[in-house]
Amino acid sequence: MHNRPLKIIISGGGTGGHIFPAIAIAQAIQKLRPDAEFLFVGANGRMEMEKVPAAGYKIVGLDISGLQRQLSVKLLWWPVQVLLATMKAKKIVKDFNPDAAIGVGGYASGPTLQAAAGYGVPSLIHEQNSFAGITNKLLKNKVSRICVAFDGMEKFFPKERLMKTGNPIRKEILNKDVDKAAAYSFFGLDPAKKTILVIGGSLGARTINESIFDKSEHLEKEGVQVLWQTGKWYYNIGKSAETEAIKVHEFIYRMDLAYAIADVVISRAGAISIAEIAYLQKPVILVPSPNVAEDHQTKNAEALVKEDAAILVTDAEAKNNLVYLALGLIHDEEKKEQMRRNILHFSSPNAPEVIANEVLKLIKE
Repeated sequence: MHNRPLKIIISGGGTGGHIFPAIAIAQAIQKLRPDAEFLFVGANGRMEMEKVPAAGYKIVGLDISGLQRQLSVKLLWWPVQVLLATMKAKKIVKDFNPDAAIGVGGYASGPTLQAAAGYGVPSLIHEQNSFAGITNKLLKNKVSRICVAFDGMEKFFPKERLMKTGNPIRKEILNKDVDKAAAYSFFGLDPAKKTILVIGGSLGARTINESIFDKSEHLEKEGVQVLWQTGKWYYNIGKSAETEAIKVHEFIYRMDLAYAIADVVISRAGAISIAEIAYLQKPVILVPSPNVAEDHQTKNAEALVKEDAAILVTDAEAKNNLVYLALGLIHDEEKKEQMRRNILHFSSPNAPEVIANEVLKLIKE
């Protein structure tokens, strides 16, 4: 039906939680349609402007940021910024002339999907969290399909457009057959000891990092080892606590190896982290970030706690309780087994393919 290559616009970003799914969806479409041409639209100065080209895709940026909560010059400038971004998005869509548009949440996705819908381009959005983001809520009546990862999303979106697909996860995580001996040696850890993997996102999570730092000696006394991703801002703090049994990294590039040796994971409750941990069936303690829109990480974590699939520690409680809970869990084989079974319900390894097929279906329609 197409004489020319398929053209797809994908928009969104701001955090890895929006960017990784976007790339996974593009890769899945490419598998089905090798002729497909992609254009990503991101927000200038945000992470996607670097990660998307690194994955081999073309990206253009809009000058747009989130709505400022405080009264300031930025707040007064914001409507102008949105107007300019909307005009630029219209031009991008018109010039590229896509067959479909996909929005994954984040600042840039609003103007882009709005523009695409205005030109009658078949559009789909993907909501990663159990509490819908503001951009996706604004777009709900403009798009043909809304893909979600959690149950009960009809409280945010029109039921007839909803489709539960789960969250796409990074390709490198999908391989479960990792050589564990090689993974221990890669990180310089002892195969005879139990391992806690601590991840707080790419920039780092202050509370998680401080909790581990404060109790690092206690962790060592207990005879466990820690593989600790501090993120950029907390690396120096973490590094000062490094020992034979506590290995500190600013960023772990081989997450497949890190997950393979983790007996217990401590993580923020971002939707994509949860999807990865669920797929790999790891017992997890979630410490939701209090600094995210609408406190959506707490809602993500609560969805798992309801199914006995995770333990939730609030940011405020973490300093006192986090390490003791992790030590209690790592030695409780029965509890870990129960969590491993229950968390599988939150895994959707085929999410990228399901969404890709949906996009192609929309184009045909």
